Amino acid sequence: MNPAVSNLVISLAVMQLARKIPFEDPEVLYYVRVGYVSMQILVLSVYYYISMTIKSKNDQTVLKYVEAPNPMSQEPGQLVNTTVRDYDLLETSKLLRSVYMGMAMMGFMHGYMKFTQPLFVQAIMAIKSLYDATPFKIHILGQKAEGDLKRPWKTAGGMFGAAGGPQTDNAAITEAEKRVGGTTSKKEE
Repeated sequence: MNPAVSNLVISLAVMQLARKIPFEDPEVLYYVRVGYVSMQILVLSVYYYISMTIKSKNDQTVLKYVEAPNPMSQEPGQLVNTTVRDYDLLETSKLLRSVYMGMAMMGFMHGYMKFTQPLFVQAIMAIKSLYDATPFKIHILGQKAEGDLKRPWKTAGGMFGAAGGPQTDNAAITEAEKRVGGTTSKKEE
């Protein structure tokens, strides 16, 4: 199932369950807060552990690909020449940033606007998003980096499955190298 669709289905089910929870009770609210904070600490700890695992493996295999072009611009994608270690660390740091952003938004929604139901929903969704994360599948669950897990990873599709991603075919890489080589020679002149 598409991750965006499964996220929607799970969040709707959890929201229905959250309607039955008496958030007005201070003791229940306390436990929901503790649960939310515990889930965020767990997710952050796992991502930091994944970062340490990536650094300890120190896989220096060269990874070449062409970034997906921005759909809002006419410019082609840029050539990226990196290592598996650096790529995995970059993707894990993106996941960490998304957790921090979610925590900041939840802090605003709960602390300032006094919404309580999203705390419960986000505690559950944090575990779901951790399980869906590609670095988790490779470095924690031990799945091989083949098929859908082959680097560079494709971005998750939206609601209708329009997944975009980097180009790894030789023609795209060669074309990007020519563009980079062409702009370099122009600058040298």
